Amino acid sequence: MKISEALFSGSSTRISEKPKQKFPEFAFIGRSNVGKSSLINMLCNNKKLAMTSSKPGKTRLVNHFLINREWYLVDLPGYGYAKMSATGKQKLEQVIRNYINLSEEMVMLFVLIDSRHDIGKVDMDFLIELGQGQVPFAIIFTKGDKNGPNALAAQVEKMKKQILELWEELPPTFVSSSETGLGRQEILDYIETVLESIKEENK
Repeated sequence: MKISEALFSGSSTRISEKPKQKFPEFAFIGRSNVGKSSLINMLCNNKKLAMTSSKPGKTRLVNHFLINREWYLVDLPGYGYAKMSATGKQKLEQVIRNYINLSEEMVMLFVLIDSRHDIGKVDMDFLIELGQGQVPFAIIFTKGDKNGPNALAAQVEKMKKQILELWEELPPTFVSSSETGLGRQEILDYIETVLESIKEENK
């Protein structure tokens, strides 16, 4: 897939505020500072599409971007936010759960996990919650340029084993780097495959 157009289509905190025009939605989420905005900008080949920040927890809204006038890329707030009041955390959790549990157009949730570290409890608890809710998800291991190729491969393998301790089979997994473009085409091709299968189902 080639992205020729990415248009900001609106921000929301609840399902009723989503863009009125309906298209399949591919949502992206991860812990604060996992590199989500940078990944989105890399996928869309637009460095200014999603706001990037060195401060965790910058995204507080559900942001829709219309891609090729065919599907939405949805930028979700991060979970595991660091410096935030209990009330603020609760509000963000409500925004996230409202979207994930109620958006009928969401066909895939990409969960971003830092490739440099083992999967932490916050990430694993989130994955377990998705599994229990039968939410379709894939995993993107981010920041794949930070370690050498051998260290990266070993760490990714270790994380896959962590996941297989809880699941019988792995969800789709990708390794990415917003710096080098690693994983860009694989992720976009996967999205295209899902879109094609949706079109076949709707024939």
